[in-house]
Amino acid sequence: MSDPADLVDRTRAFVREHVLPVDDAHDGDIEAAGGDELRVKLQEQARAAGVFAPHAPVDCGGLGLGMVERSAPFEEAGYSLLGPLATGIAAPDEGNVHLLAHVATDAQRATYLQPLARGEVRSAFAMTEPAPGAGSDPAALLTRATKVDGGWVVNGRKWFITGADGASFFITMARTSGEPGGAGASGSGGATMFLMPASTEGLEVVRHVGTVDRSMIGGHCEVTYTDAFVPDSEVLGGVDEGFRYAQVRLGPARMTHVMRWTGAARRAHEVAVRHVTEREAFGSRLADLGMIQQMIADNEIDLAATRALLRTACEELDAGERASASTSIAKTFAGEALHRVVDRATQMCGGLGVSTELPVARIAREIRPFRIYDGPSEVHRWSIAKRAVRRVEKELG
Repeated sequence: MSDPADLVDRTRAFVREHVLPVDDAHDGDIEAAGGDELRVKLQEQARAAGVFAPHAPVDCGGLGLGMVERSAPFEEAGYSLLGPLATGIAAPDEGNVHLLAHVATDAQRATYLQPLARGEVRSAFAMTEPAPGAGSDPAALLTRATKVDGGWVVNGRKWFITGADGASFFITMARTSGEPGGAGASGSGGATMFLMPASTEGLEVVRHVGTVDRSMIGGHCEVTYTDAFVPDSEVLGGVDEGFRYAQVRLGPARMTHVMRWTGAARRAHEVAVRHVTEREAFGSRLADLGMIQQMIADNEIDLAATRALLRTACEELDAGERASASTSIAKTFAGEALHRVVDRATQMCGGLGVSTELPVARIAREIRPFRIYDGPSEVHRWSIAKRAVRRVEKELG
């Protein structure tokens, strides 16, 4: 295995030499920068530099890094909005690699995991639905798979499916028993994950849903399923076990989001500190003014606290724990803390902070959805509070 410290240094050097110039030239807009053509080029350069897909299993060409080990290199990749894509650690592919590595059969690994981990294809994870379907509440899942001879027929509608345009395959969550919101609709029963090639008849990427972020290749799309047949061999995990198996993906994926966005927020902070150190006003450097110093210090605190909560959650995940509480706490805190970091950086840079002259404005644009994606802060707080109440109720008997 590569020395972790060396991997961090090489990732830092790679991102600064090969990725930041593209990011800066195109304001973090992946499609304007070249889309999949650029992705292939950057990923070839990442392989040559030895920094591609360090999280992937060793038998897939990766380094098999655990959650704690991948934190620092993922943060370095996130220093550029296009860095995660360039190094093969961007969502949703990174989370799908993790899920497939833990759940897929040998045949599924060969068909889906191997080419995905090598960067030969892209993928999508299709769970979110328009109202009244599954959003923050997975128990509302409406997309349904009906058993037929030799497989399943899927009907439904998904949206906000990241990376759908151009994806080679979809991991689709569909209801296989029970009713939306009813008994068995959540937990271990009610839903199943299916591996569906993009060429599946009846599966259609209908449109892009316009969003503020522009760094996610393949956009966030509406996808429909009309009598789409899936053979039994493409069930991922067990029938009616989809929600349970999804947790294999969701907790770690939330933490890798934190890693990447910490890198982006750190860049905004460093740009702002450089600006106030060089800029003079009112007879002194801005960096010597008390109000500016408070913003700098608060950013340092938020970044350090984010990393500390992240490490706690990652240690639990590496120990084989589900880590539901610690990942919710880390994701909620990070989503808000990193937003504060970028907002303060914007304020410290003044007019430049909302311009395209500096990267701060585009980082603010990209990081805002993090408080919503992979579970809004309010839902995570609800979950955190319920655990605390149950803990006290248990103590009280």
